[in-house]
Amino acid sequence: MRYHNITKDDMLNGTGLRVVLWVAGCNHGCKGCQNPVTWDICGGLPFDEAAKEEIFAELRKPYIEGITFSGGDPLHPENRKDVEKLITEISLKFPNKNIWLYTGFSWDEVKYLPLMDKLDILVDGRFIEALKDTKLYWRGSSNQKVINVKESLAKNTLVTIV
Repeated sequence: MRYHNITKDDMLNGTGLRVVLWVAGCNHGCKGCQNPVTWDICGGLPFDEAAKEEIFAELRKPYIEGITFSGGDPLHPENRKDVEKLITEISLKFPNKNIWLYTGFSWDEVKYLPLMDKLDILVDGRFIEALKDTKLYWRGSSNQKVINVKESLAKNTLVTIV
């Protein structure tokens, strides 16, 4: 896995103050994307132990509510295994922190992935420029959904939070 940035004390990509991992690689090519520089799966930097420790140092801070995976697309097929491994480690080491993930894939395309049960919130769907709405919370276009993953899996039906 490769990444472009680790943002600290972020207030825009989920609830509370967060750390955000901007993963490299996206194959959706959404017109008007805010981060086209992250599309190249070979772009950015290799995700190494130093990067992981940087994230863990942020998650140790009591005022950090959780982590958000964004990009690019953390669920790009070449990222899935490494993202799942990191999310599993975070969920074990920091059980009181919540985990958000942004993806261009739809809920129906990814709800059966093994890592889903470790996520709290999934923001799904491709960005559609014609549906762009700057008044929406945590998403760029009105087709995207902010999904309560644990409740959706437990009830076997889609549960959104906004």
